[in-house]
Amino acid sequence: MVATFLALGIGILIGSIMLGNDTLVKQQQQLTRKLELQIEELRKKNEAVQAIMNNLEVSNDLKEQFEKQSLPLLVAGRLSGYQVAIIEINHYRFLPELTETLKTSGATVSSVTTVFSDLGFDQEEIQAVLGQKDLTPELIARRLANEIGQNIITGENQKLTNFLIAQGIIKATGQYGVPLNGVIIIRGNQAQKTYYEVDTFDLPLIDCFLKQKIAVFGVEETKVDHSCMKAYQRKEITTVDNIDTIPGQVALVLALAGNPGHYGVKPTAQSLLPKSDVNLGKKDKGKI
Repeated sequence: MVATFLALGIGILIGSIMLGNDTLVKQQQQLTRKLELQIEELRKKNEAVQAIMNNLEVSNDLKEQFEKQSLPLLVAGRLSGYQVAIIEINHYRFLPELTETLKTSGATVSSVTTVFSDLGFDQEEIQAVLGQKDLTPELIARRLANEIGQNIITGENQKLTNFLIAQGIIKATGQYGVPLNGVIIIRGNQAQKTYYEVDTFDLPLIDCFLKQKIAVFGVEETKVDHSCMKAYQRKEITTVDNIDTIPGQVALVLALAGNPGHYGVKPTAQSLLPKSDVNLGKKDKGKI
């Protein structure tokens, strides 16, 4: 690159000597005019692009306002009398907006259980509480999934729950043992391997509820390192892959109300929203 500019500079110098000052001045004027025209053209293009960006920003703001204002109209009263439990794995952080949408729909969130999957545990202590020795980490994860699920359903075995809370393995709010119409499992981002892999924790947890004929709804954010939707769908449960958006929350409410399916924007989704409300009002329809 340096050699090219050096050669160009030498060429201009030699050319100016051969052509004379008048010719050089004329060429410089022509070059200056061309540069001015190019700069003006770029300025106009920049203004056009800026105008498009401004229009897009206005359109996006209007879209967000429309979604926020239309959300109550779309979900209000859809889940009146419903009791749901939420389980968030890997410390999902979108809960307030989701619980507000569920509240608007008429549903009651009976409990919220957070599983901190970025934290490990003392295997010997866990095995002592579980009353079983020589468990591998995978078997411990499966046992914990089943025990946590059973505790949410029955409200029993508080000793284990209290131990897990004390160890910082889980956080629990609300009331366990409440009859449930559905369970929402939210899987957050997972950048590294943990004790709580989808196959060894999430799926056994799903099985625990399905065995009791409690509908399960697996959801995640639009942008995740590794989507778990395909794995969840092996259990034939309803999935929503864009729960961080208003369309995703509307899809979840409609699914809870009796429209099972796979919703969202990823290749594993069937559509953005349920196509029909004909089944609204029927409960326990999370399984496809």
